[in-house]
Amino acid sequence: MTASVCLTNLTWSKPDNAPLFTDLNLTFGPERTGIVGRNGIGKSTLLRLISGDLSPGSGQVQLVGSLARLRQDAAEHPNNTIADLFGVRSALDLLNRAEAGLAPAEELADADWTLPARIESALLHFGLSARPQTPLVDLSGGQRTRAALAALILAEPDFLLLDEPTNNLDQTGRRMVIDLIRGWTGGAIIVSHDRALLEEMDAIVELTSLGATRYGGNYSAFRQQMDSALDAAERDLAHAQRARKEAARRAQQAAARKARKDGTGHKSRAKGDQPKILLDAAKGRAEASGGAGVRLRDARRKAADETLFAARQKIEVLQPLRMDIASTSLACGKTVLRLDGVTGGYDPERPVIRDLSLAIIGPERVVINGPNGSGKTTLLKLITGQILPQKGVCELTVPFALLDQHMDLLDPAQTLHENFRRLNRRADAHRAHAALARFGFREDDALRRAGALSGGECLRAGLACTLGAIPQPMLLILDEPTNHLDLEGIAALETALAAYDGAVLVVSHDENFLQALAPDRTISLGV
Repeated sequence: MTASVCLTNLTWSKPDNAPLFTDLNLTFGPERTGIVGRNGIGKSTLLRLISGDLSPGSGQVQLVGSLARLRQDAAEHPNNTIADLFGVRSALDLLNRAEAGLAPAEELADADWTLPARIESALLHFGLSARPQTPLVDLSGGQRTRAALAALILAEPDFLLLDEPTNNLDQTGRRMVIDLIRGWTGGAIIVSHDRALLEEMDAIVELTSLGATRYGGNYSAFRQQMDSALDAAERDLAHAQRARKEAARRAQQAAARKARKDGTGHKSRAKGDQPKILLDAAKGRAEASGGAGVRLRDARRKAADETLFAARQKIEVLQPLRMDIASTSLACGKTVLRLDGVTGGYDPERPVIRDLSLAIIGPERVVINGPNGSGKTTLLKLITGQILPQKGVCELTVPFALLDQHMDLLDPAQTLHENFRRLNRRADAHRAHAALARFGFREDDALRRAGALSGGECLRAGLACTLGAIPQPMLLILDEPTNHLDLEGIAALETALAAYDGAVLVVSHDENFLQALAPDRTISLGV
């Protein structure tokens, strides 16, 4: 039978019993399918339901064939090695015992003598020269992702389940992932916001609060269809607004006519020029007719209200998120940052940054690039004072904001409103709500705990807390800002940065994001 994954009437709720999926129906065949949607909508949860790591509240997940999921959480267990990531620790232990003459004959029948060579080949395919006994904690984030990808191809599954596979990877690693997917002949279900990777898809499934919608084609085709859907939704909204206004106008006219008729009836009754029995009959007919008219008008108003609500809800789902950034008024000749002969790092014996000089003048946009391990994040920590240089001078001359991909500035136990007030002591409650609203956290969303946010929501909240600060930061330092943002969030960030008149220093491997940023210069490390 052809390999497939079929979700039937799938329902799943969050720990607080808020429904995430309700009667979800999806089928995946031997094709490459990208899963997209706003942060917190349930993309990673969907993969965990498909893989069996989570059980649905109701409904079924039916799998024909085998699957393997990219594991990026294996390093959370301190004793895990590359062998554990591959799931072959016991198989390698058997080979070691066999070589030492300690394995009984009945176990030798299960020995896979080709396994070490296949593991080495899989690791080398992704640019890693490491032994299976290597602890995962000794690898960088990018190296762990490469090892996890190697484990996938060793398993040779019918379906790949990948959750943000290009996060933490440099340009070389990203190209390896794209090459893997481009040549993959089985099924692949991939949660990603990497537009270059999504261009390799055969189909896109978008998750929204309204459910799941499948679009044929790659990301470019998906965007075209989404733009058309937004245009249609805006037309539907305009029609619904006109219909609601017309229903209100007709109801007002009917009420005015009834008031005039009631007035005429009262006058006739006061004059006494008609028999009371006729007046009572006319009054009864008017009341019956008026009651039926009221019910009809109420029904029409209700239908118009429901249509308008549905149209607004669809617009809210489709409408791109906006992030509004106030002006910094940074002068063109102002020195923002100066590095003079800076050397430093975590290991004094082997500093990763050596004799680096750099100056940013005015609203320049500077990109720091280089392979994993070249010291990009270390450099940002030297610039911001988190690490002191061994020699040289780091001087920041303007208010700045540092946003790393983990959003360490947010206290997970506090609400977003509380975080904003803590980080911005001079801001009152109104300014806090206004700043959070500009970045998509309106009304009750501002009262959510930071620890309950998804990665992309955390970045948006961090942007709100820093760019809404007093004084406004004139230098924005971004460390892999798109790693945990959804596609709408990335687009909104790009739009916001296009309007930002301050200086920007960014570390990123996202080529589409860097193209939109339009940097003035690129500083390459480790080359």
